[in-house]
Amino acid sequence: MAASGRKTTTNTMPAEESDQLVIRPLGAGQEVGRSCILLEYKGKKILLDCGIHPGMNGLDALPYFDSVQGEIQQLDLLLISHFHLDHCGALPWFLQKTSFKGRCFMTHATKAIYRWILSDYVKVSNIAADKMLYGEKDIEASMDKIETINFHQETEINGIKFWCYNAGHVLGAAMFMIEIAGVKILYTGDFSRQEDRHLMAAEMPNVQPDVLIIESTYGTHIHEPREEREARFTGLVQDIVNRGGRCLIPVFALGRAQELLLILDEYWSAHPELHDIPIYYASSLAKKCMSVYQTYINAMNDKIRKQISVSNPFVFKHISNLKSMDHFDDIGPSIVMASPGMMQSGLSRELFENWCTDKRNGVIIAGYCVEGTLAKHILSEPEEIITMTGQKLPLRCSVDYISFSAHTDYRQTSEFVRLLRPPHIVLVHGEQNEMSRLKAALIREYEDSTDYKIDIYSPRNGQIVELLFRGEKMAKVVGTLAAKHPEQGEKIAGVLVKRNFNYHIMAPYDLPSYTDLNTSTVTQRMSVSYTGSSSRLHYYLNQLSGDVELIPDRQALRVFKAVMVTLESRIAIMEWVANPVNDMYADAVLSVILKAESDSTSVKVQAPVKIDKSHFSECLIELLSDMFGSDCVNPLIRQDKLIMTVDDISAAIDLQSLDVQCEDDILQQMISTAVTKLHLAITPAKC
Repeated sequence: MAASGRKTTTNTMPAEESDQLVIRPLGAGQEVGRSCILLEYKGKKILLDCGIHPGMNGLDALPYFDSVQGEIQQLDLLLISHFHLDHCGALPWFLQKTSFKGRCFMTHATKAIYRWILSDYVKVSNIAADKMLYGEKDIEASMDKIETINFHQETEINGIKFWCYNAGHVLGAAMFMIEIAGVKILYTGDFSRQEDRHLMAAEMPNVQPDVLIIESTYGTHIHEPREEREARFTGLVQDIVNRGGRCLIPVFALGRAQELLLILDEYWSAHPELHDIPIYYASSLAKKCMSVYQTYINAMNDKIRKQISVSNPFVFKHISNLKSMDHFDDIGPSIVMASPGMMQSGLSRELFENWCTDKRNGVIIAGYCVEGTLAKHILSEPEEIITMTGQKLPLRCSVDYISFSAHTDYRQTSEFVRLLRPPHIVLVHGEQNEMSRLKAALIREYEDSTDYKIDIYSPRNGQIVELLFRGEKMAKVVGTLAAKHPEQGEKIAGVLVKRNFNYHIMAPYDLPSYTDLNTSTVTQRMSVSYTGSSSRLHYYLNQLSGDVELIPDRQALRVFKAVMVTLESRIAIMEWVANPVNDMYADAVLSVILKAESDSTSVKVQAPVKIDKSHFSECLIELLSDMFGSDCVNPLIRQDKLIMTVDDISAAIDLQSLDVQCEDDILQQMISTAVTKLHLAITPAKC
């Protein structure tokens, strides 16, 4: 299967026959946030993820759906990789407020958490109700439209095959492999190839994709080793509380929060001197989310699965849940892990505004920060910040960044590409500079390779990547046609059935066995007034076809071996099985019957006079010599049979019955027609 790069020519063939694969980011194109990738191939349309931009509000936060407004109702499939807002935050709006009629899939764990994550997002959003994208009822209604899929479970929808692998990023995160007409596309979503305290590393697919759509969040950055990162994190936390400060760790309610809770709980257990300093997990979803994590223990790594048989690792000894500020006694040093992670609103924003003016306090940013968010802004160490009410406050607290973000770094991405060896890579989910650095690094890595050529694309939002895949179309012979081993050059006749992107040739009567189709015949019957004799009708019909067959037991005539004509009390009844050829024969027979009826009062027909056999033979030899050449006709007649050879194909003509025997159907038909017409032409009729 060959593929070429971008194409700009207009394709006029039907979409289902086109060899062009179109990939168009509606979000996450040279940005992080509102992931939404549109795939189009062979008339099938798939949407990958449906997120919002964390740094924007209302309609501005949505992917660029307005550029494909007319195509939404044509979408076959929507696949959600995981529960983070930048990948699923626009889903209730999309399912409830657009013309989408396709099917939506995600993993079981993702669906379980999606419900609570979006409910929390609605509650903490700091915008007017009329500008909200959706409400609680929309979230509830969207649940009924979401279907679940197991890891490695292959599903087929309208000719689109897809299955998913564990992506490692968060609980339930999936990488989707999609196959359309033999072309395989792997969408990683957010993934991590490094196992952490509770999640296994992303799986390595056992199938090589033709196209890899991969995140580029960290570009060419290399993550520091996990042990060093954890030691630096716990050291920073202890430094802040030792100086009498409050430590704020803004996180999303689910994902990295559980990793950090495991680290802190273990560290506090090992340091009794810290037991008097409280740790709070400040999220309204804390209890619900923890129950989900405890439910899906089997989706985590071996360490957690072994530990659960002794004690539940998510029942923390040194961490308390904090639903709201009303339940918080802010007296002395403490550690509060609060959502949301970008501090756009909610508890984390409220605590930050309360604590940012005291230099004893500290904020630890533990994950990736999107441009346009407060978390990203304070990393640049501004002198002051603006509160949600518009007030300016000095920024005196310490701000540190330690990446616990479960995204791949360059080392992981490079290894993933090296093992998969996809011919085409499309970079998404990365800021423009990071994406450009990653693209350049991958090109440098393989530029001298002789056995692996790679094309890398980094489209911006709305920019189309077009790839051309030319594959051979192959039809399988099935049923009774496949019972006999075919000979070289043998022609096979049957019905060609296309189902999705598979072609089969079969006998018509095998259709019910191999398809959902059934065969049926339509018999047509027509009555025509006819007052003449049967002999007269026989004569006229014989002039038409020359092979009229008399059926004695039915007192009927069969014309062209297809149309039955029966005479009953001044009526001629025609019957035939409807098909284009037989319908044409029936029209001709009808014309002859009407002609015979109009002539019946003035013409008396007698039986045809027998012709001289030798005269007919001479005329036939002369006719066939003119048609095929004199060298093709053997003038010697034996046992009333004339033998001729055309292009090494023999034919035998019975001069008595006018039958022609020949292996080639086309030649047999040509000779038979010539013989019949000549016989009719030289047969006189006495009236």
